[in-house]
Amino acid sequence: MTTQSEPRHDPSLSAIMSERRQLINLAYRLLGSLADAEDVVQETYARWYAMSRQQQEAIVSPGAWLTTVASRICLDLLGSARARRERYVGEWIPEPLPDRTEWISGRPGGISSDPADRVTLDESVNMAFLVVLESMTPAERVAFILHDVFRYAFAEVAEIVGRTPAACRRLASSARRRIGASQAHAAPAARQADLVRDFKQAWEAKDIDALIGLLDPDATATGDGGGLADAVLRPVDGGEQIARYLVDIARKAPDLTLLERRVNGQPGLVAQQDGVTVVVMAFDVAGDRIKHLWAVRNPEKLRPWTTG
Repeated sequence: MTTQSEPRHDPSLSAIMSERRQLINLAYRLLGSLADAEDVVQETYARWYAMSRQQQEAIVSPGAWLTTVASRICLDLLGSARARRERYVGEWIPEPLPDRTEWISGRPGGISSDPADRVTLDESVNMAFLVVLESMTPAERVAFILHDVFRYAFAEVAEIVGRTPAACRRLASSARRRIGASQAHAAPAARQADLVRDFKQAWEAKDIDALIGLLDPDATATGDGGGLADAVLRPVDGGEQIARYLVDIARKAPDLTLLERRVNGQPGLVAQQDGVTVVVMAFDVAGDRIKHLWAVRNPEKLRPWTTG
C-alpha cells in the first residue's frame, strides 16, 4: 500500500493519531492479520494526509471518517481474500497474538515499541471467534464487528457497507447466530487453563492415552506453516489421530520446550527451540475436552512472539 509522510507541524496530528489504536483493533478483527491491519491503518492515514487542509477541516468527525475509510479498505481486502487464500500453502489460521505483558519480545515484561499497536484482547479476538468470522461473507463480518463489537448504529454501518440499515441488521443477526452456535458449549476460563496445562504435561510425557483422554473423539487439529515451515497441509481429525501425531512430533523434536502462554486472550501453548518461538497453539475447549487445536508455524505470523 502507498505511504505518505505526515506533516511535522500539524496541530491536529495528536487528535488524528489518537484514533490509531481503535483502527488497529478494528482492522485486526476484520482481517485476522496484524500485518494486514497495520497496512490498512497506514493506507487510511495516507488518504487523510492526501487531502488538503481545507478538505480535512470540512470533515466534522475525523475519527468517524478514519473508521469509515479503514472499514471500506478492509471490506475490499476481504472481498479478494478468497482468491489470496487459494494461493496460500496449506491451511490459513488467523495471526495469533500474545498477552500484552509479552507483546513483541515474547517474554514476560516485554514492552511494545509502539503501545498503539497492542490489540485489546477480549472475547472478540479469541481464536475460535476469529475462525468463525473467516466463514462469513465480507459484508456479514464488517456489519457484525462494527455493530456488535464496536457498537456502531446500523445507520452508520449501512453507510460503510453500502447496504440499507435493515440489510445490515440481517447481516449482523446471521453472523451472531454463527458465533453463538460456535460458543454454545465453551468451558469456563479456569477449566480451559486446567485442560491446556494437562495437555502440555501429557504431551511432554509422550502419554498417548492421557492425550486421547483430553481430546474430544471428534477433535480437529489444524496447522499453518504457509509454505515457510513444516506443517500438515490438511487438518488432522480425531482425538486418537491427533494424540499420535503430537507424540510423533515430540519424539522427533526432543529439544522442544513447551510454555503456557495466553494466546488471543485465552490459555494456550508456545513451543520454542533454542529460545526461539516456532509454534503458537490455541485451543477451543467444549465441556471437559479439547474440541479444536490450532498450531501456527508460519514465521511471518509469529513476529510478536519473536524473542530477541
